[in-house]
Amino acid sequence: MKIGLLLFLLAPCLLAQERKIDPTWLHRYAPDTKPSSTMFTSDSCHYKPLFGEGDSEERSLRSVSRFGEIEVAKGGGCKPVTYGREEEIYFILSGHGILEYGTEQHALRKSDFTYLPPGVRHSIANDSNDSLRVLVMGFKIPDKVMLSSPAAQPNIVNLKGVKEQTVDGHPSSVLYKLLIGPRGAKRDAIDDAYVITSLFWMDFAPGGTNFPHHHETAEEIYLLVEGNGDIVAGSGLDGIEARFPAKSGDAYYFRPNCTVGFYNQNNAGAKAYILAVRSRIPLPDEVD
Repeated sequence: MKIGLLLFLLAPCLLAQERKIDPTWLHRYAPDTKPSSTMFTSDSCHYKPLFGEGDSEERSLRSVSRFGEIEVAKGGGCKPVTYGREEEIYFILSGHGILEYGTEQHALRKSDFTYLPPGVRHSIANDSNDSLRVLVMGFKIPDKVMLSSPAAQPNIVNLKGVKEQTVDGHPSSVLYKLLIGPRGAKRDAIDDAYVITSLFWMDFAPGGTNFPHHHETAEEIYLLVEGNGDIVAGSGLDGIEARFPAKSGDAYYFRPNCTVGFYNQNNAGAKAYILAVRSRIPLPDEVD
């Protein structure tokens, strides 16, 4: 009887000790990611999740609903979807195709990006002889955020047409292209988002860095599109950042307040390009 009572009293402690803690940051290597079925996948449209929907650590994310790669075969297409309270971004990694936005169709080519507001039926198809690869990024919009009527036409911009610039607080060894930002802003190529605070492209000079930093109320994802260097993910009590070797195809997710940054190789001619997205997390109504 006493042993049974003791085990009963210890059970909550044992369960607490076995409870898995959500990671502070996540790493994925895009070429190794396995396909997963979603609402928009089909026999000719495959989705490889990096973070969020379809990934084993999906519960760790707050505002990000999905971040991964769509691959559409020649002549194929994805199933149309409509998200009532999610916004998405499409970024064309390679190939060209057709965006279905509402009842209209719009051509997309390599390095095009576009914002897809909540409530708009959309899909993408491949009208070329080559594979179409698209980076899709989705974000959940809290119920308390008031939604406006979506634009009748999508705003489609090509990366090459966006000017490079420095950003206050960061060294000149990295140049930025500011692609998508929040509604009402005037600094980005497209300023229509509710939760997305910034989609941006970073061009690192040899030995360049964006200085390790953190964001208290935002999640962030880095995709190393080209180059090699060291990703910064977290830091110790001494304030020294934790560095991890990174190569093209590496993707990192950072929780709020996690130290984040990148150091490019300090070799002559070494270039590195990162596509990054940052989104605002919903703050709790009550203190934990």
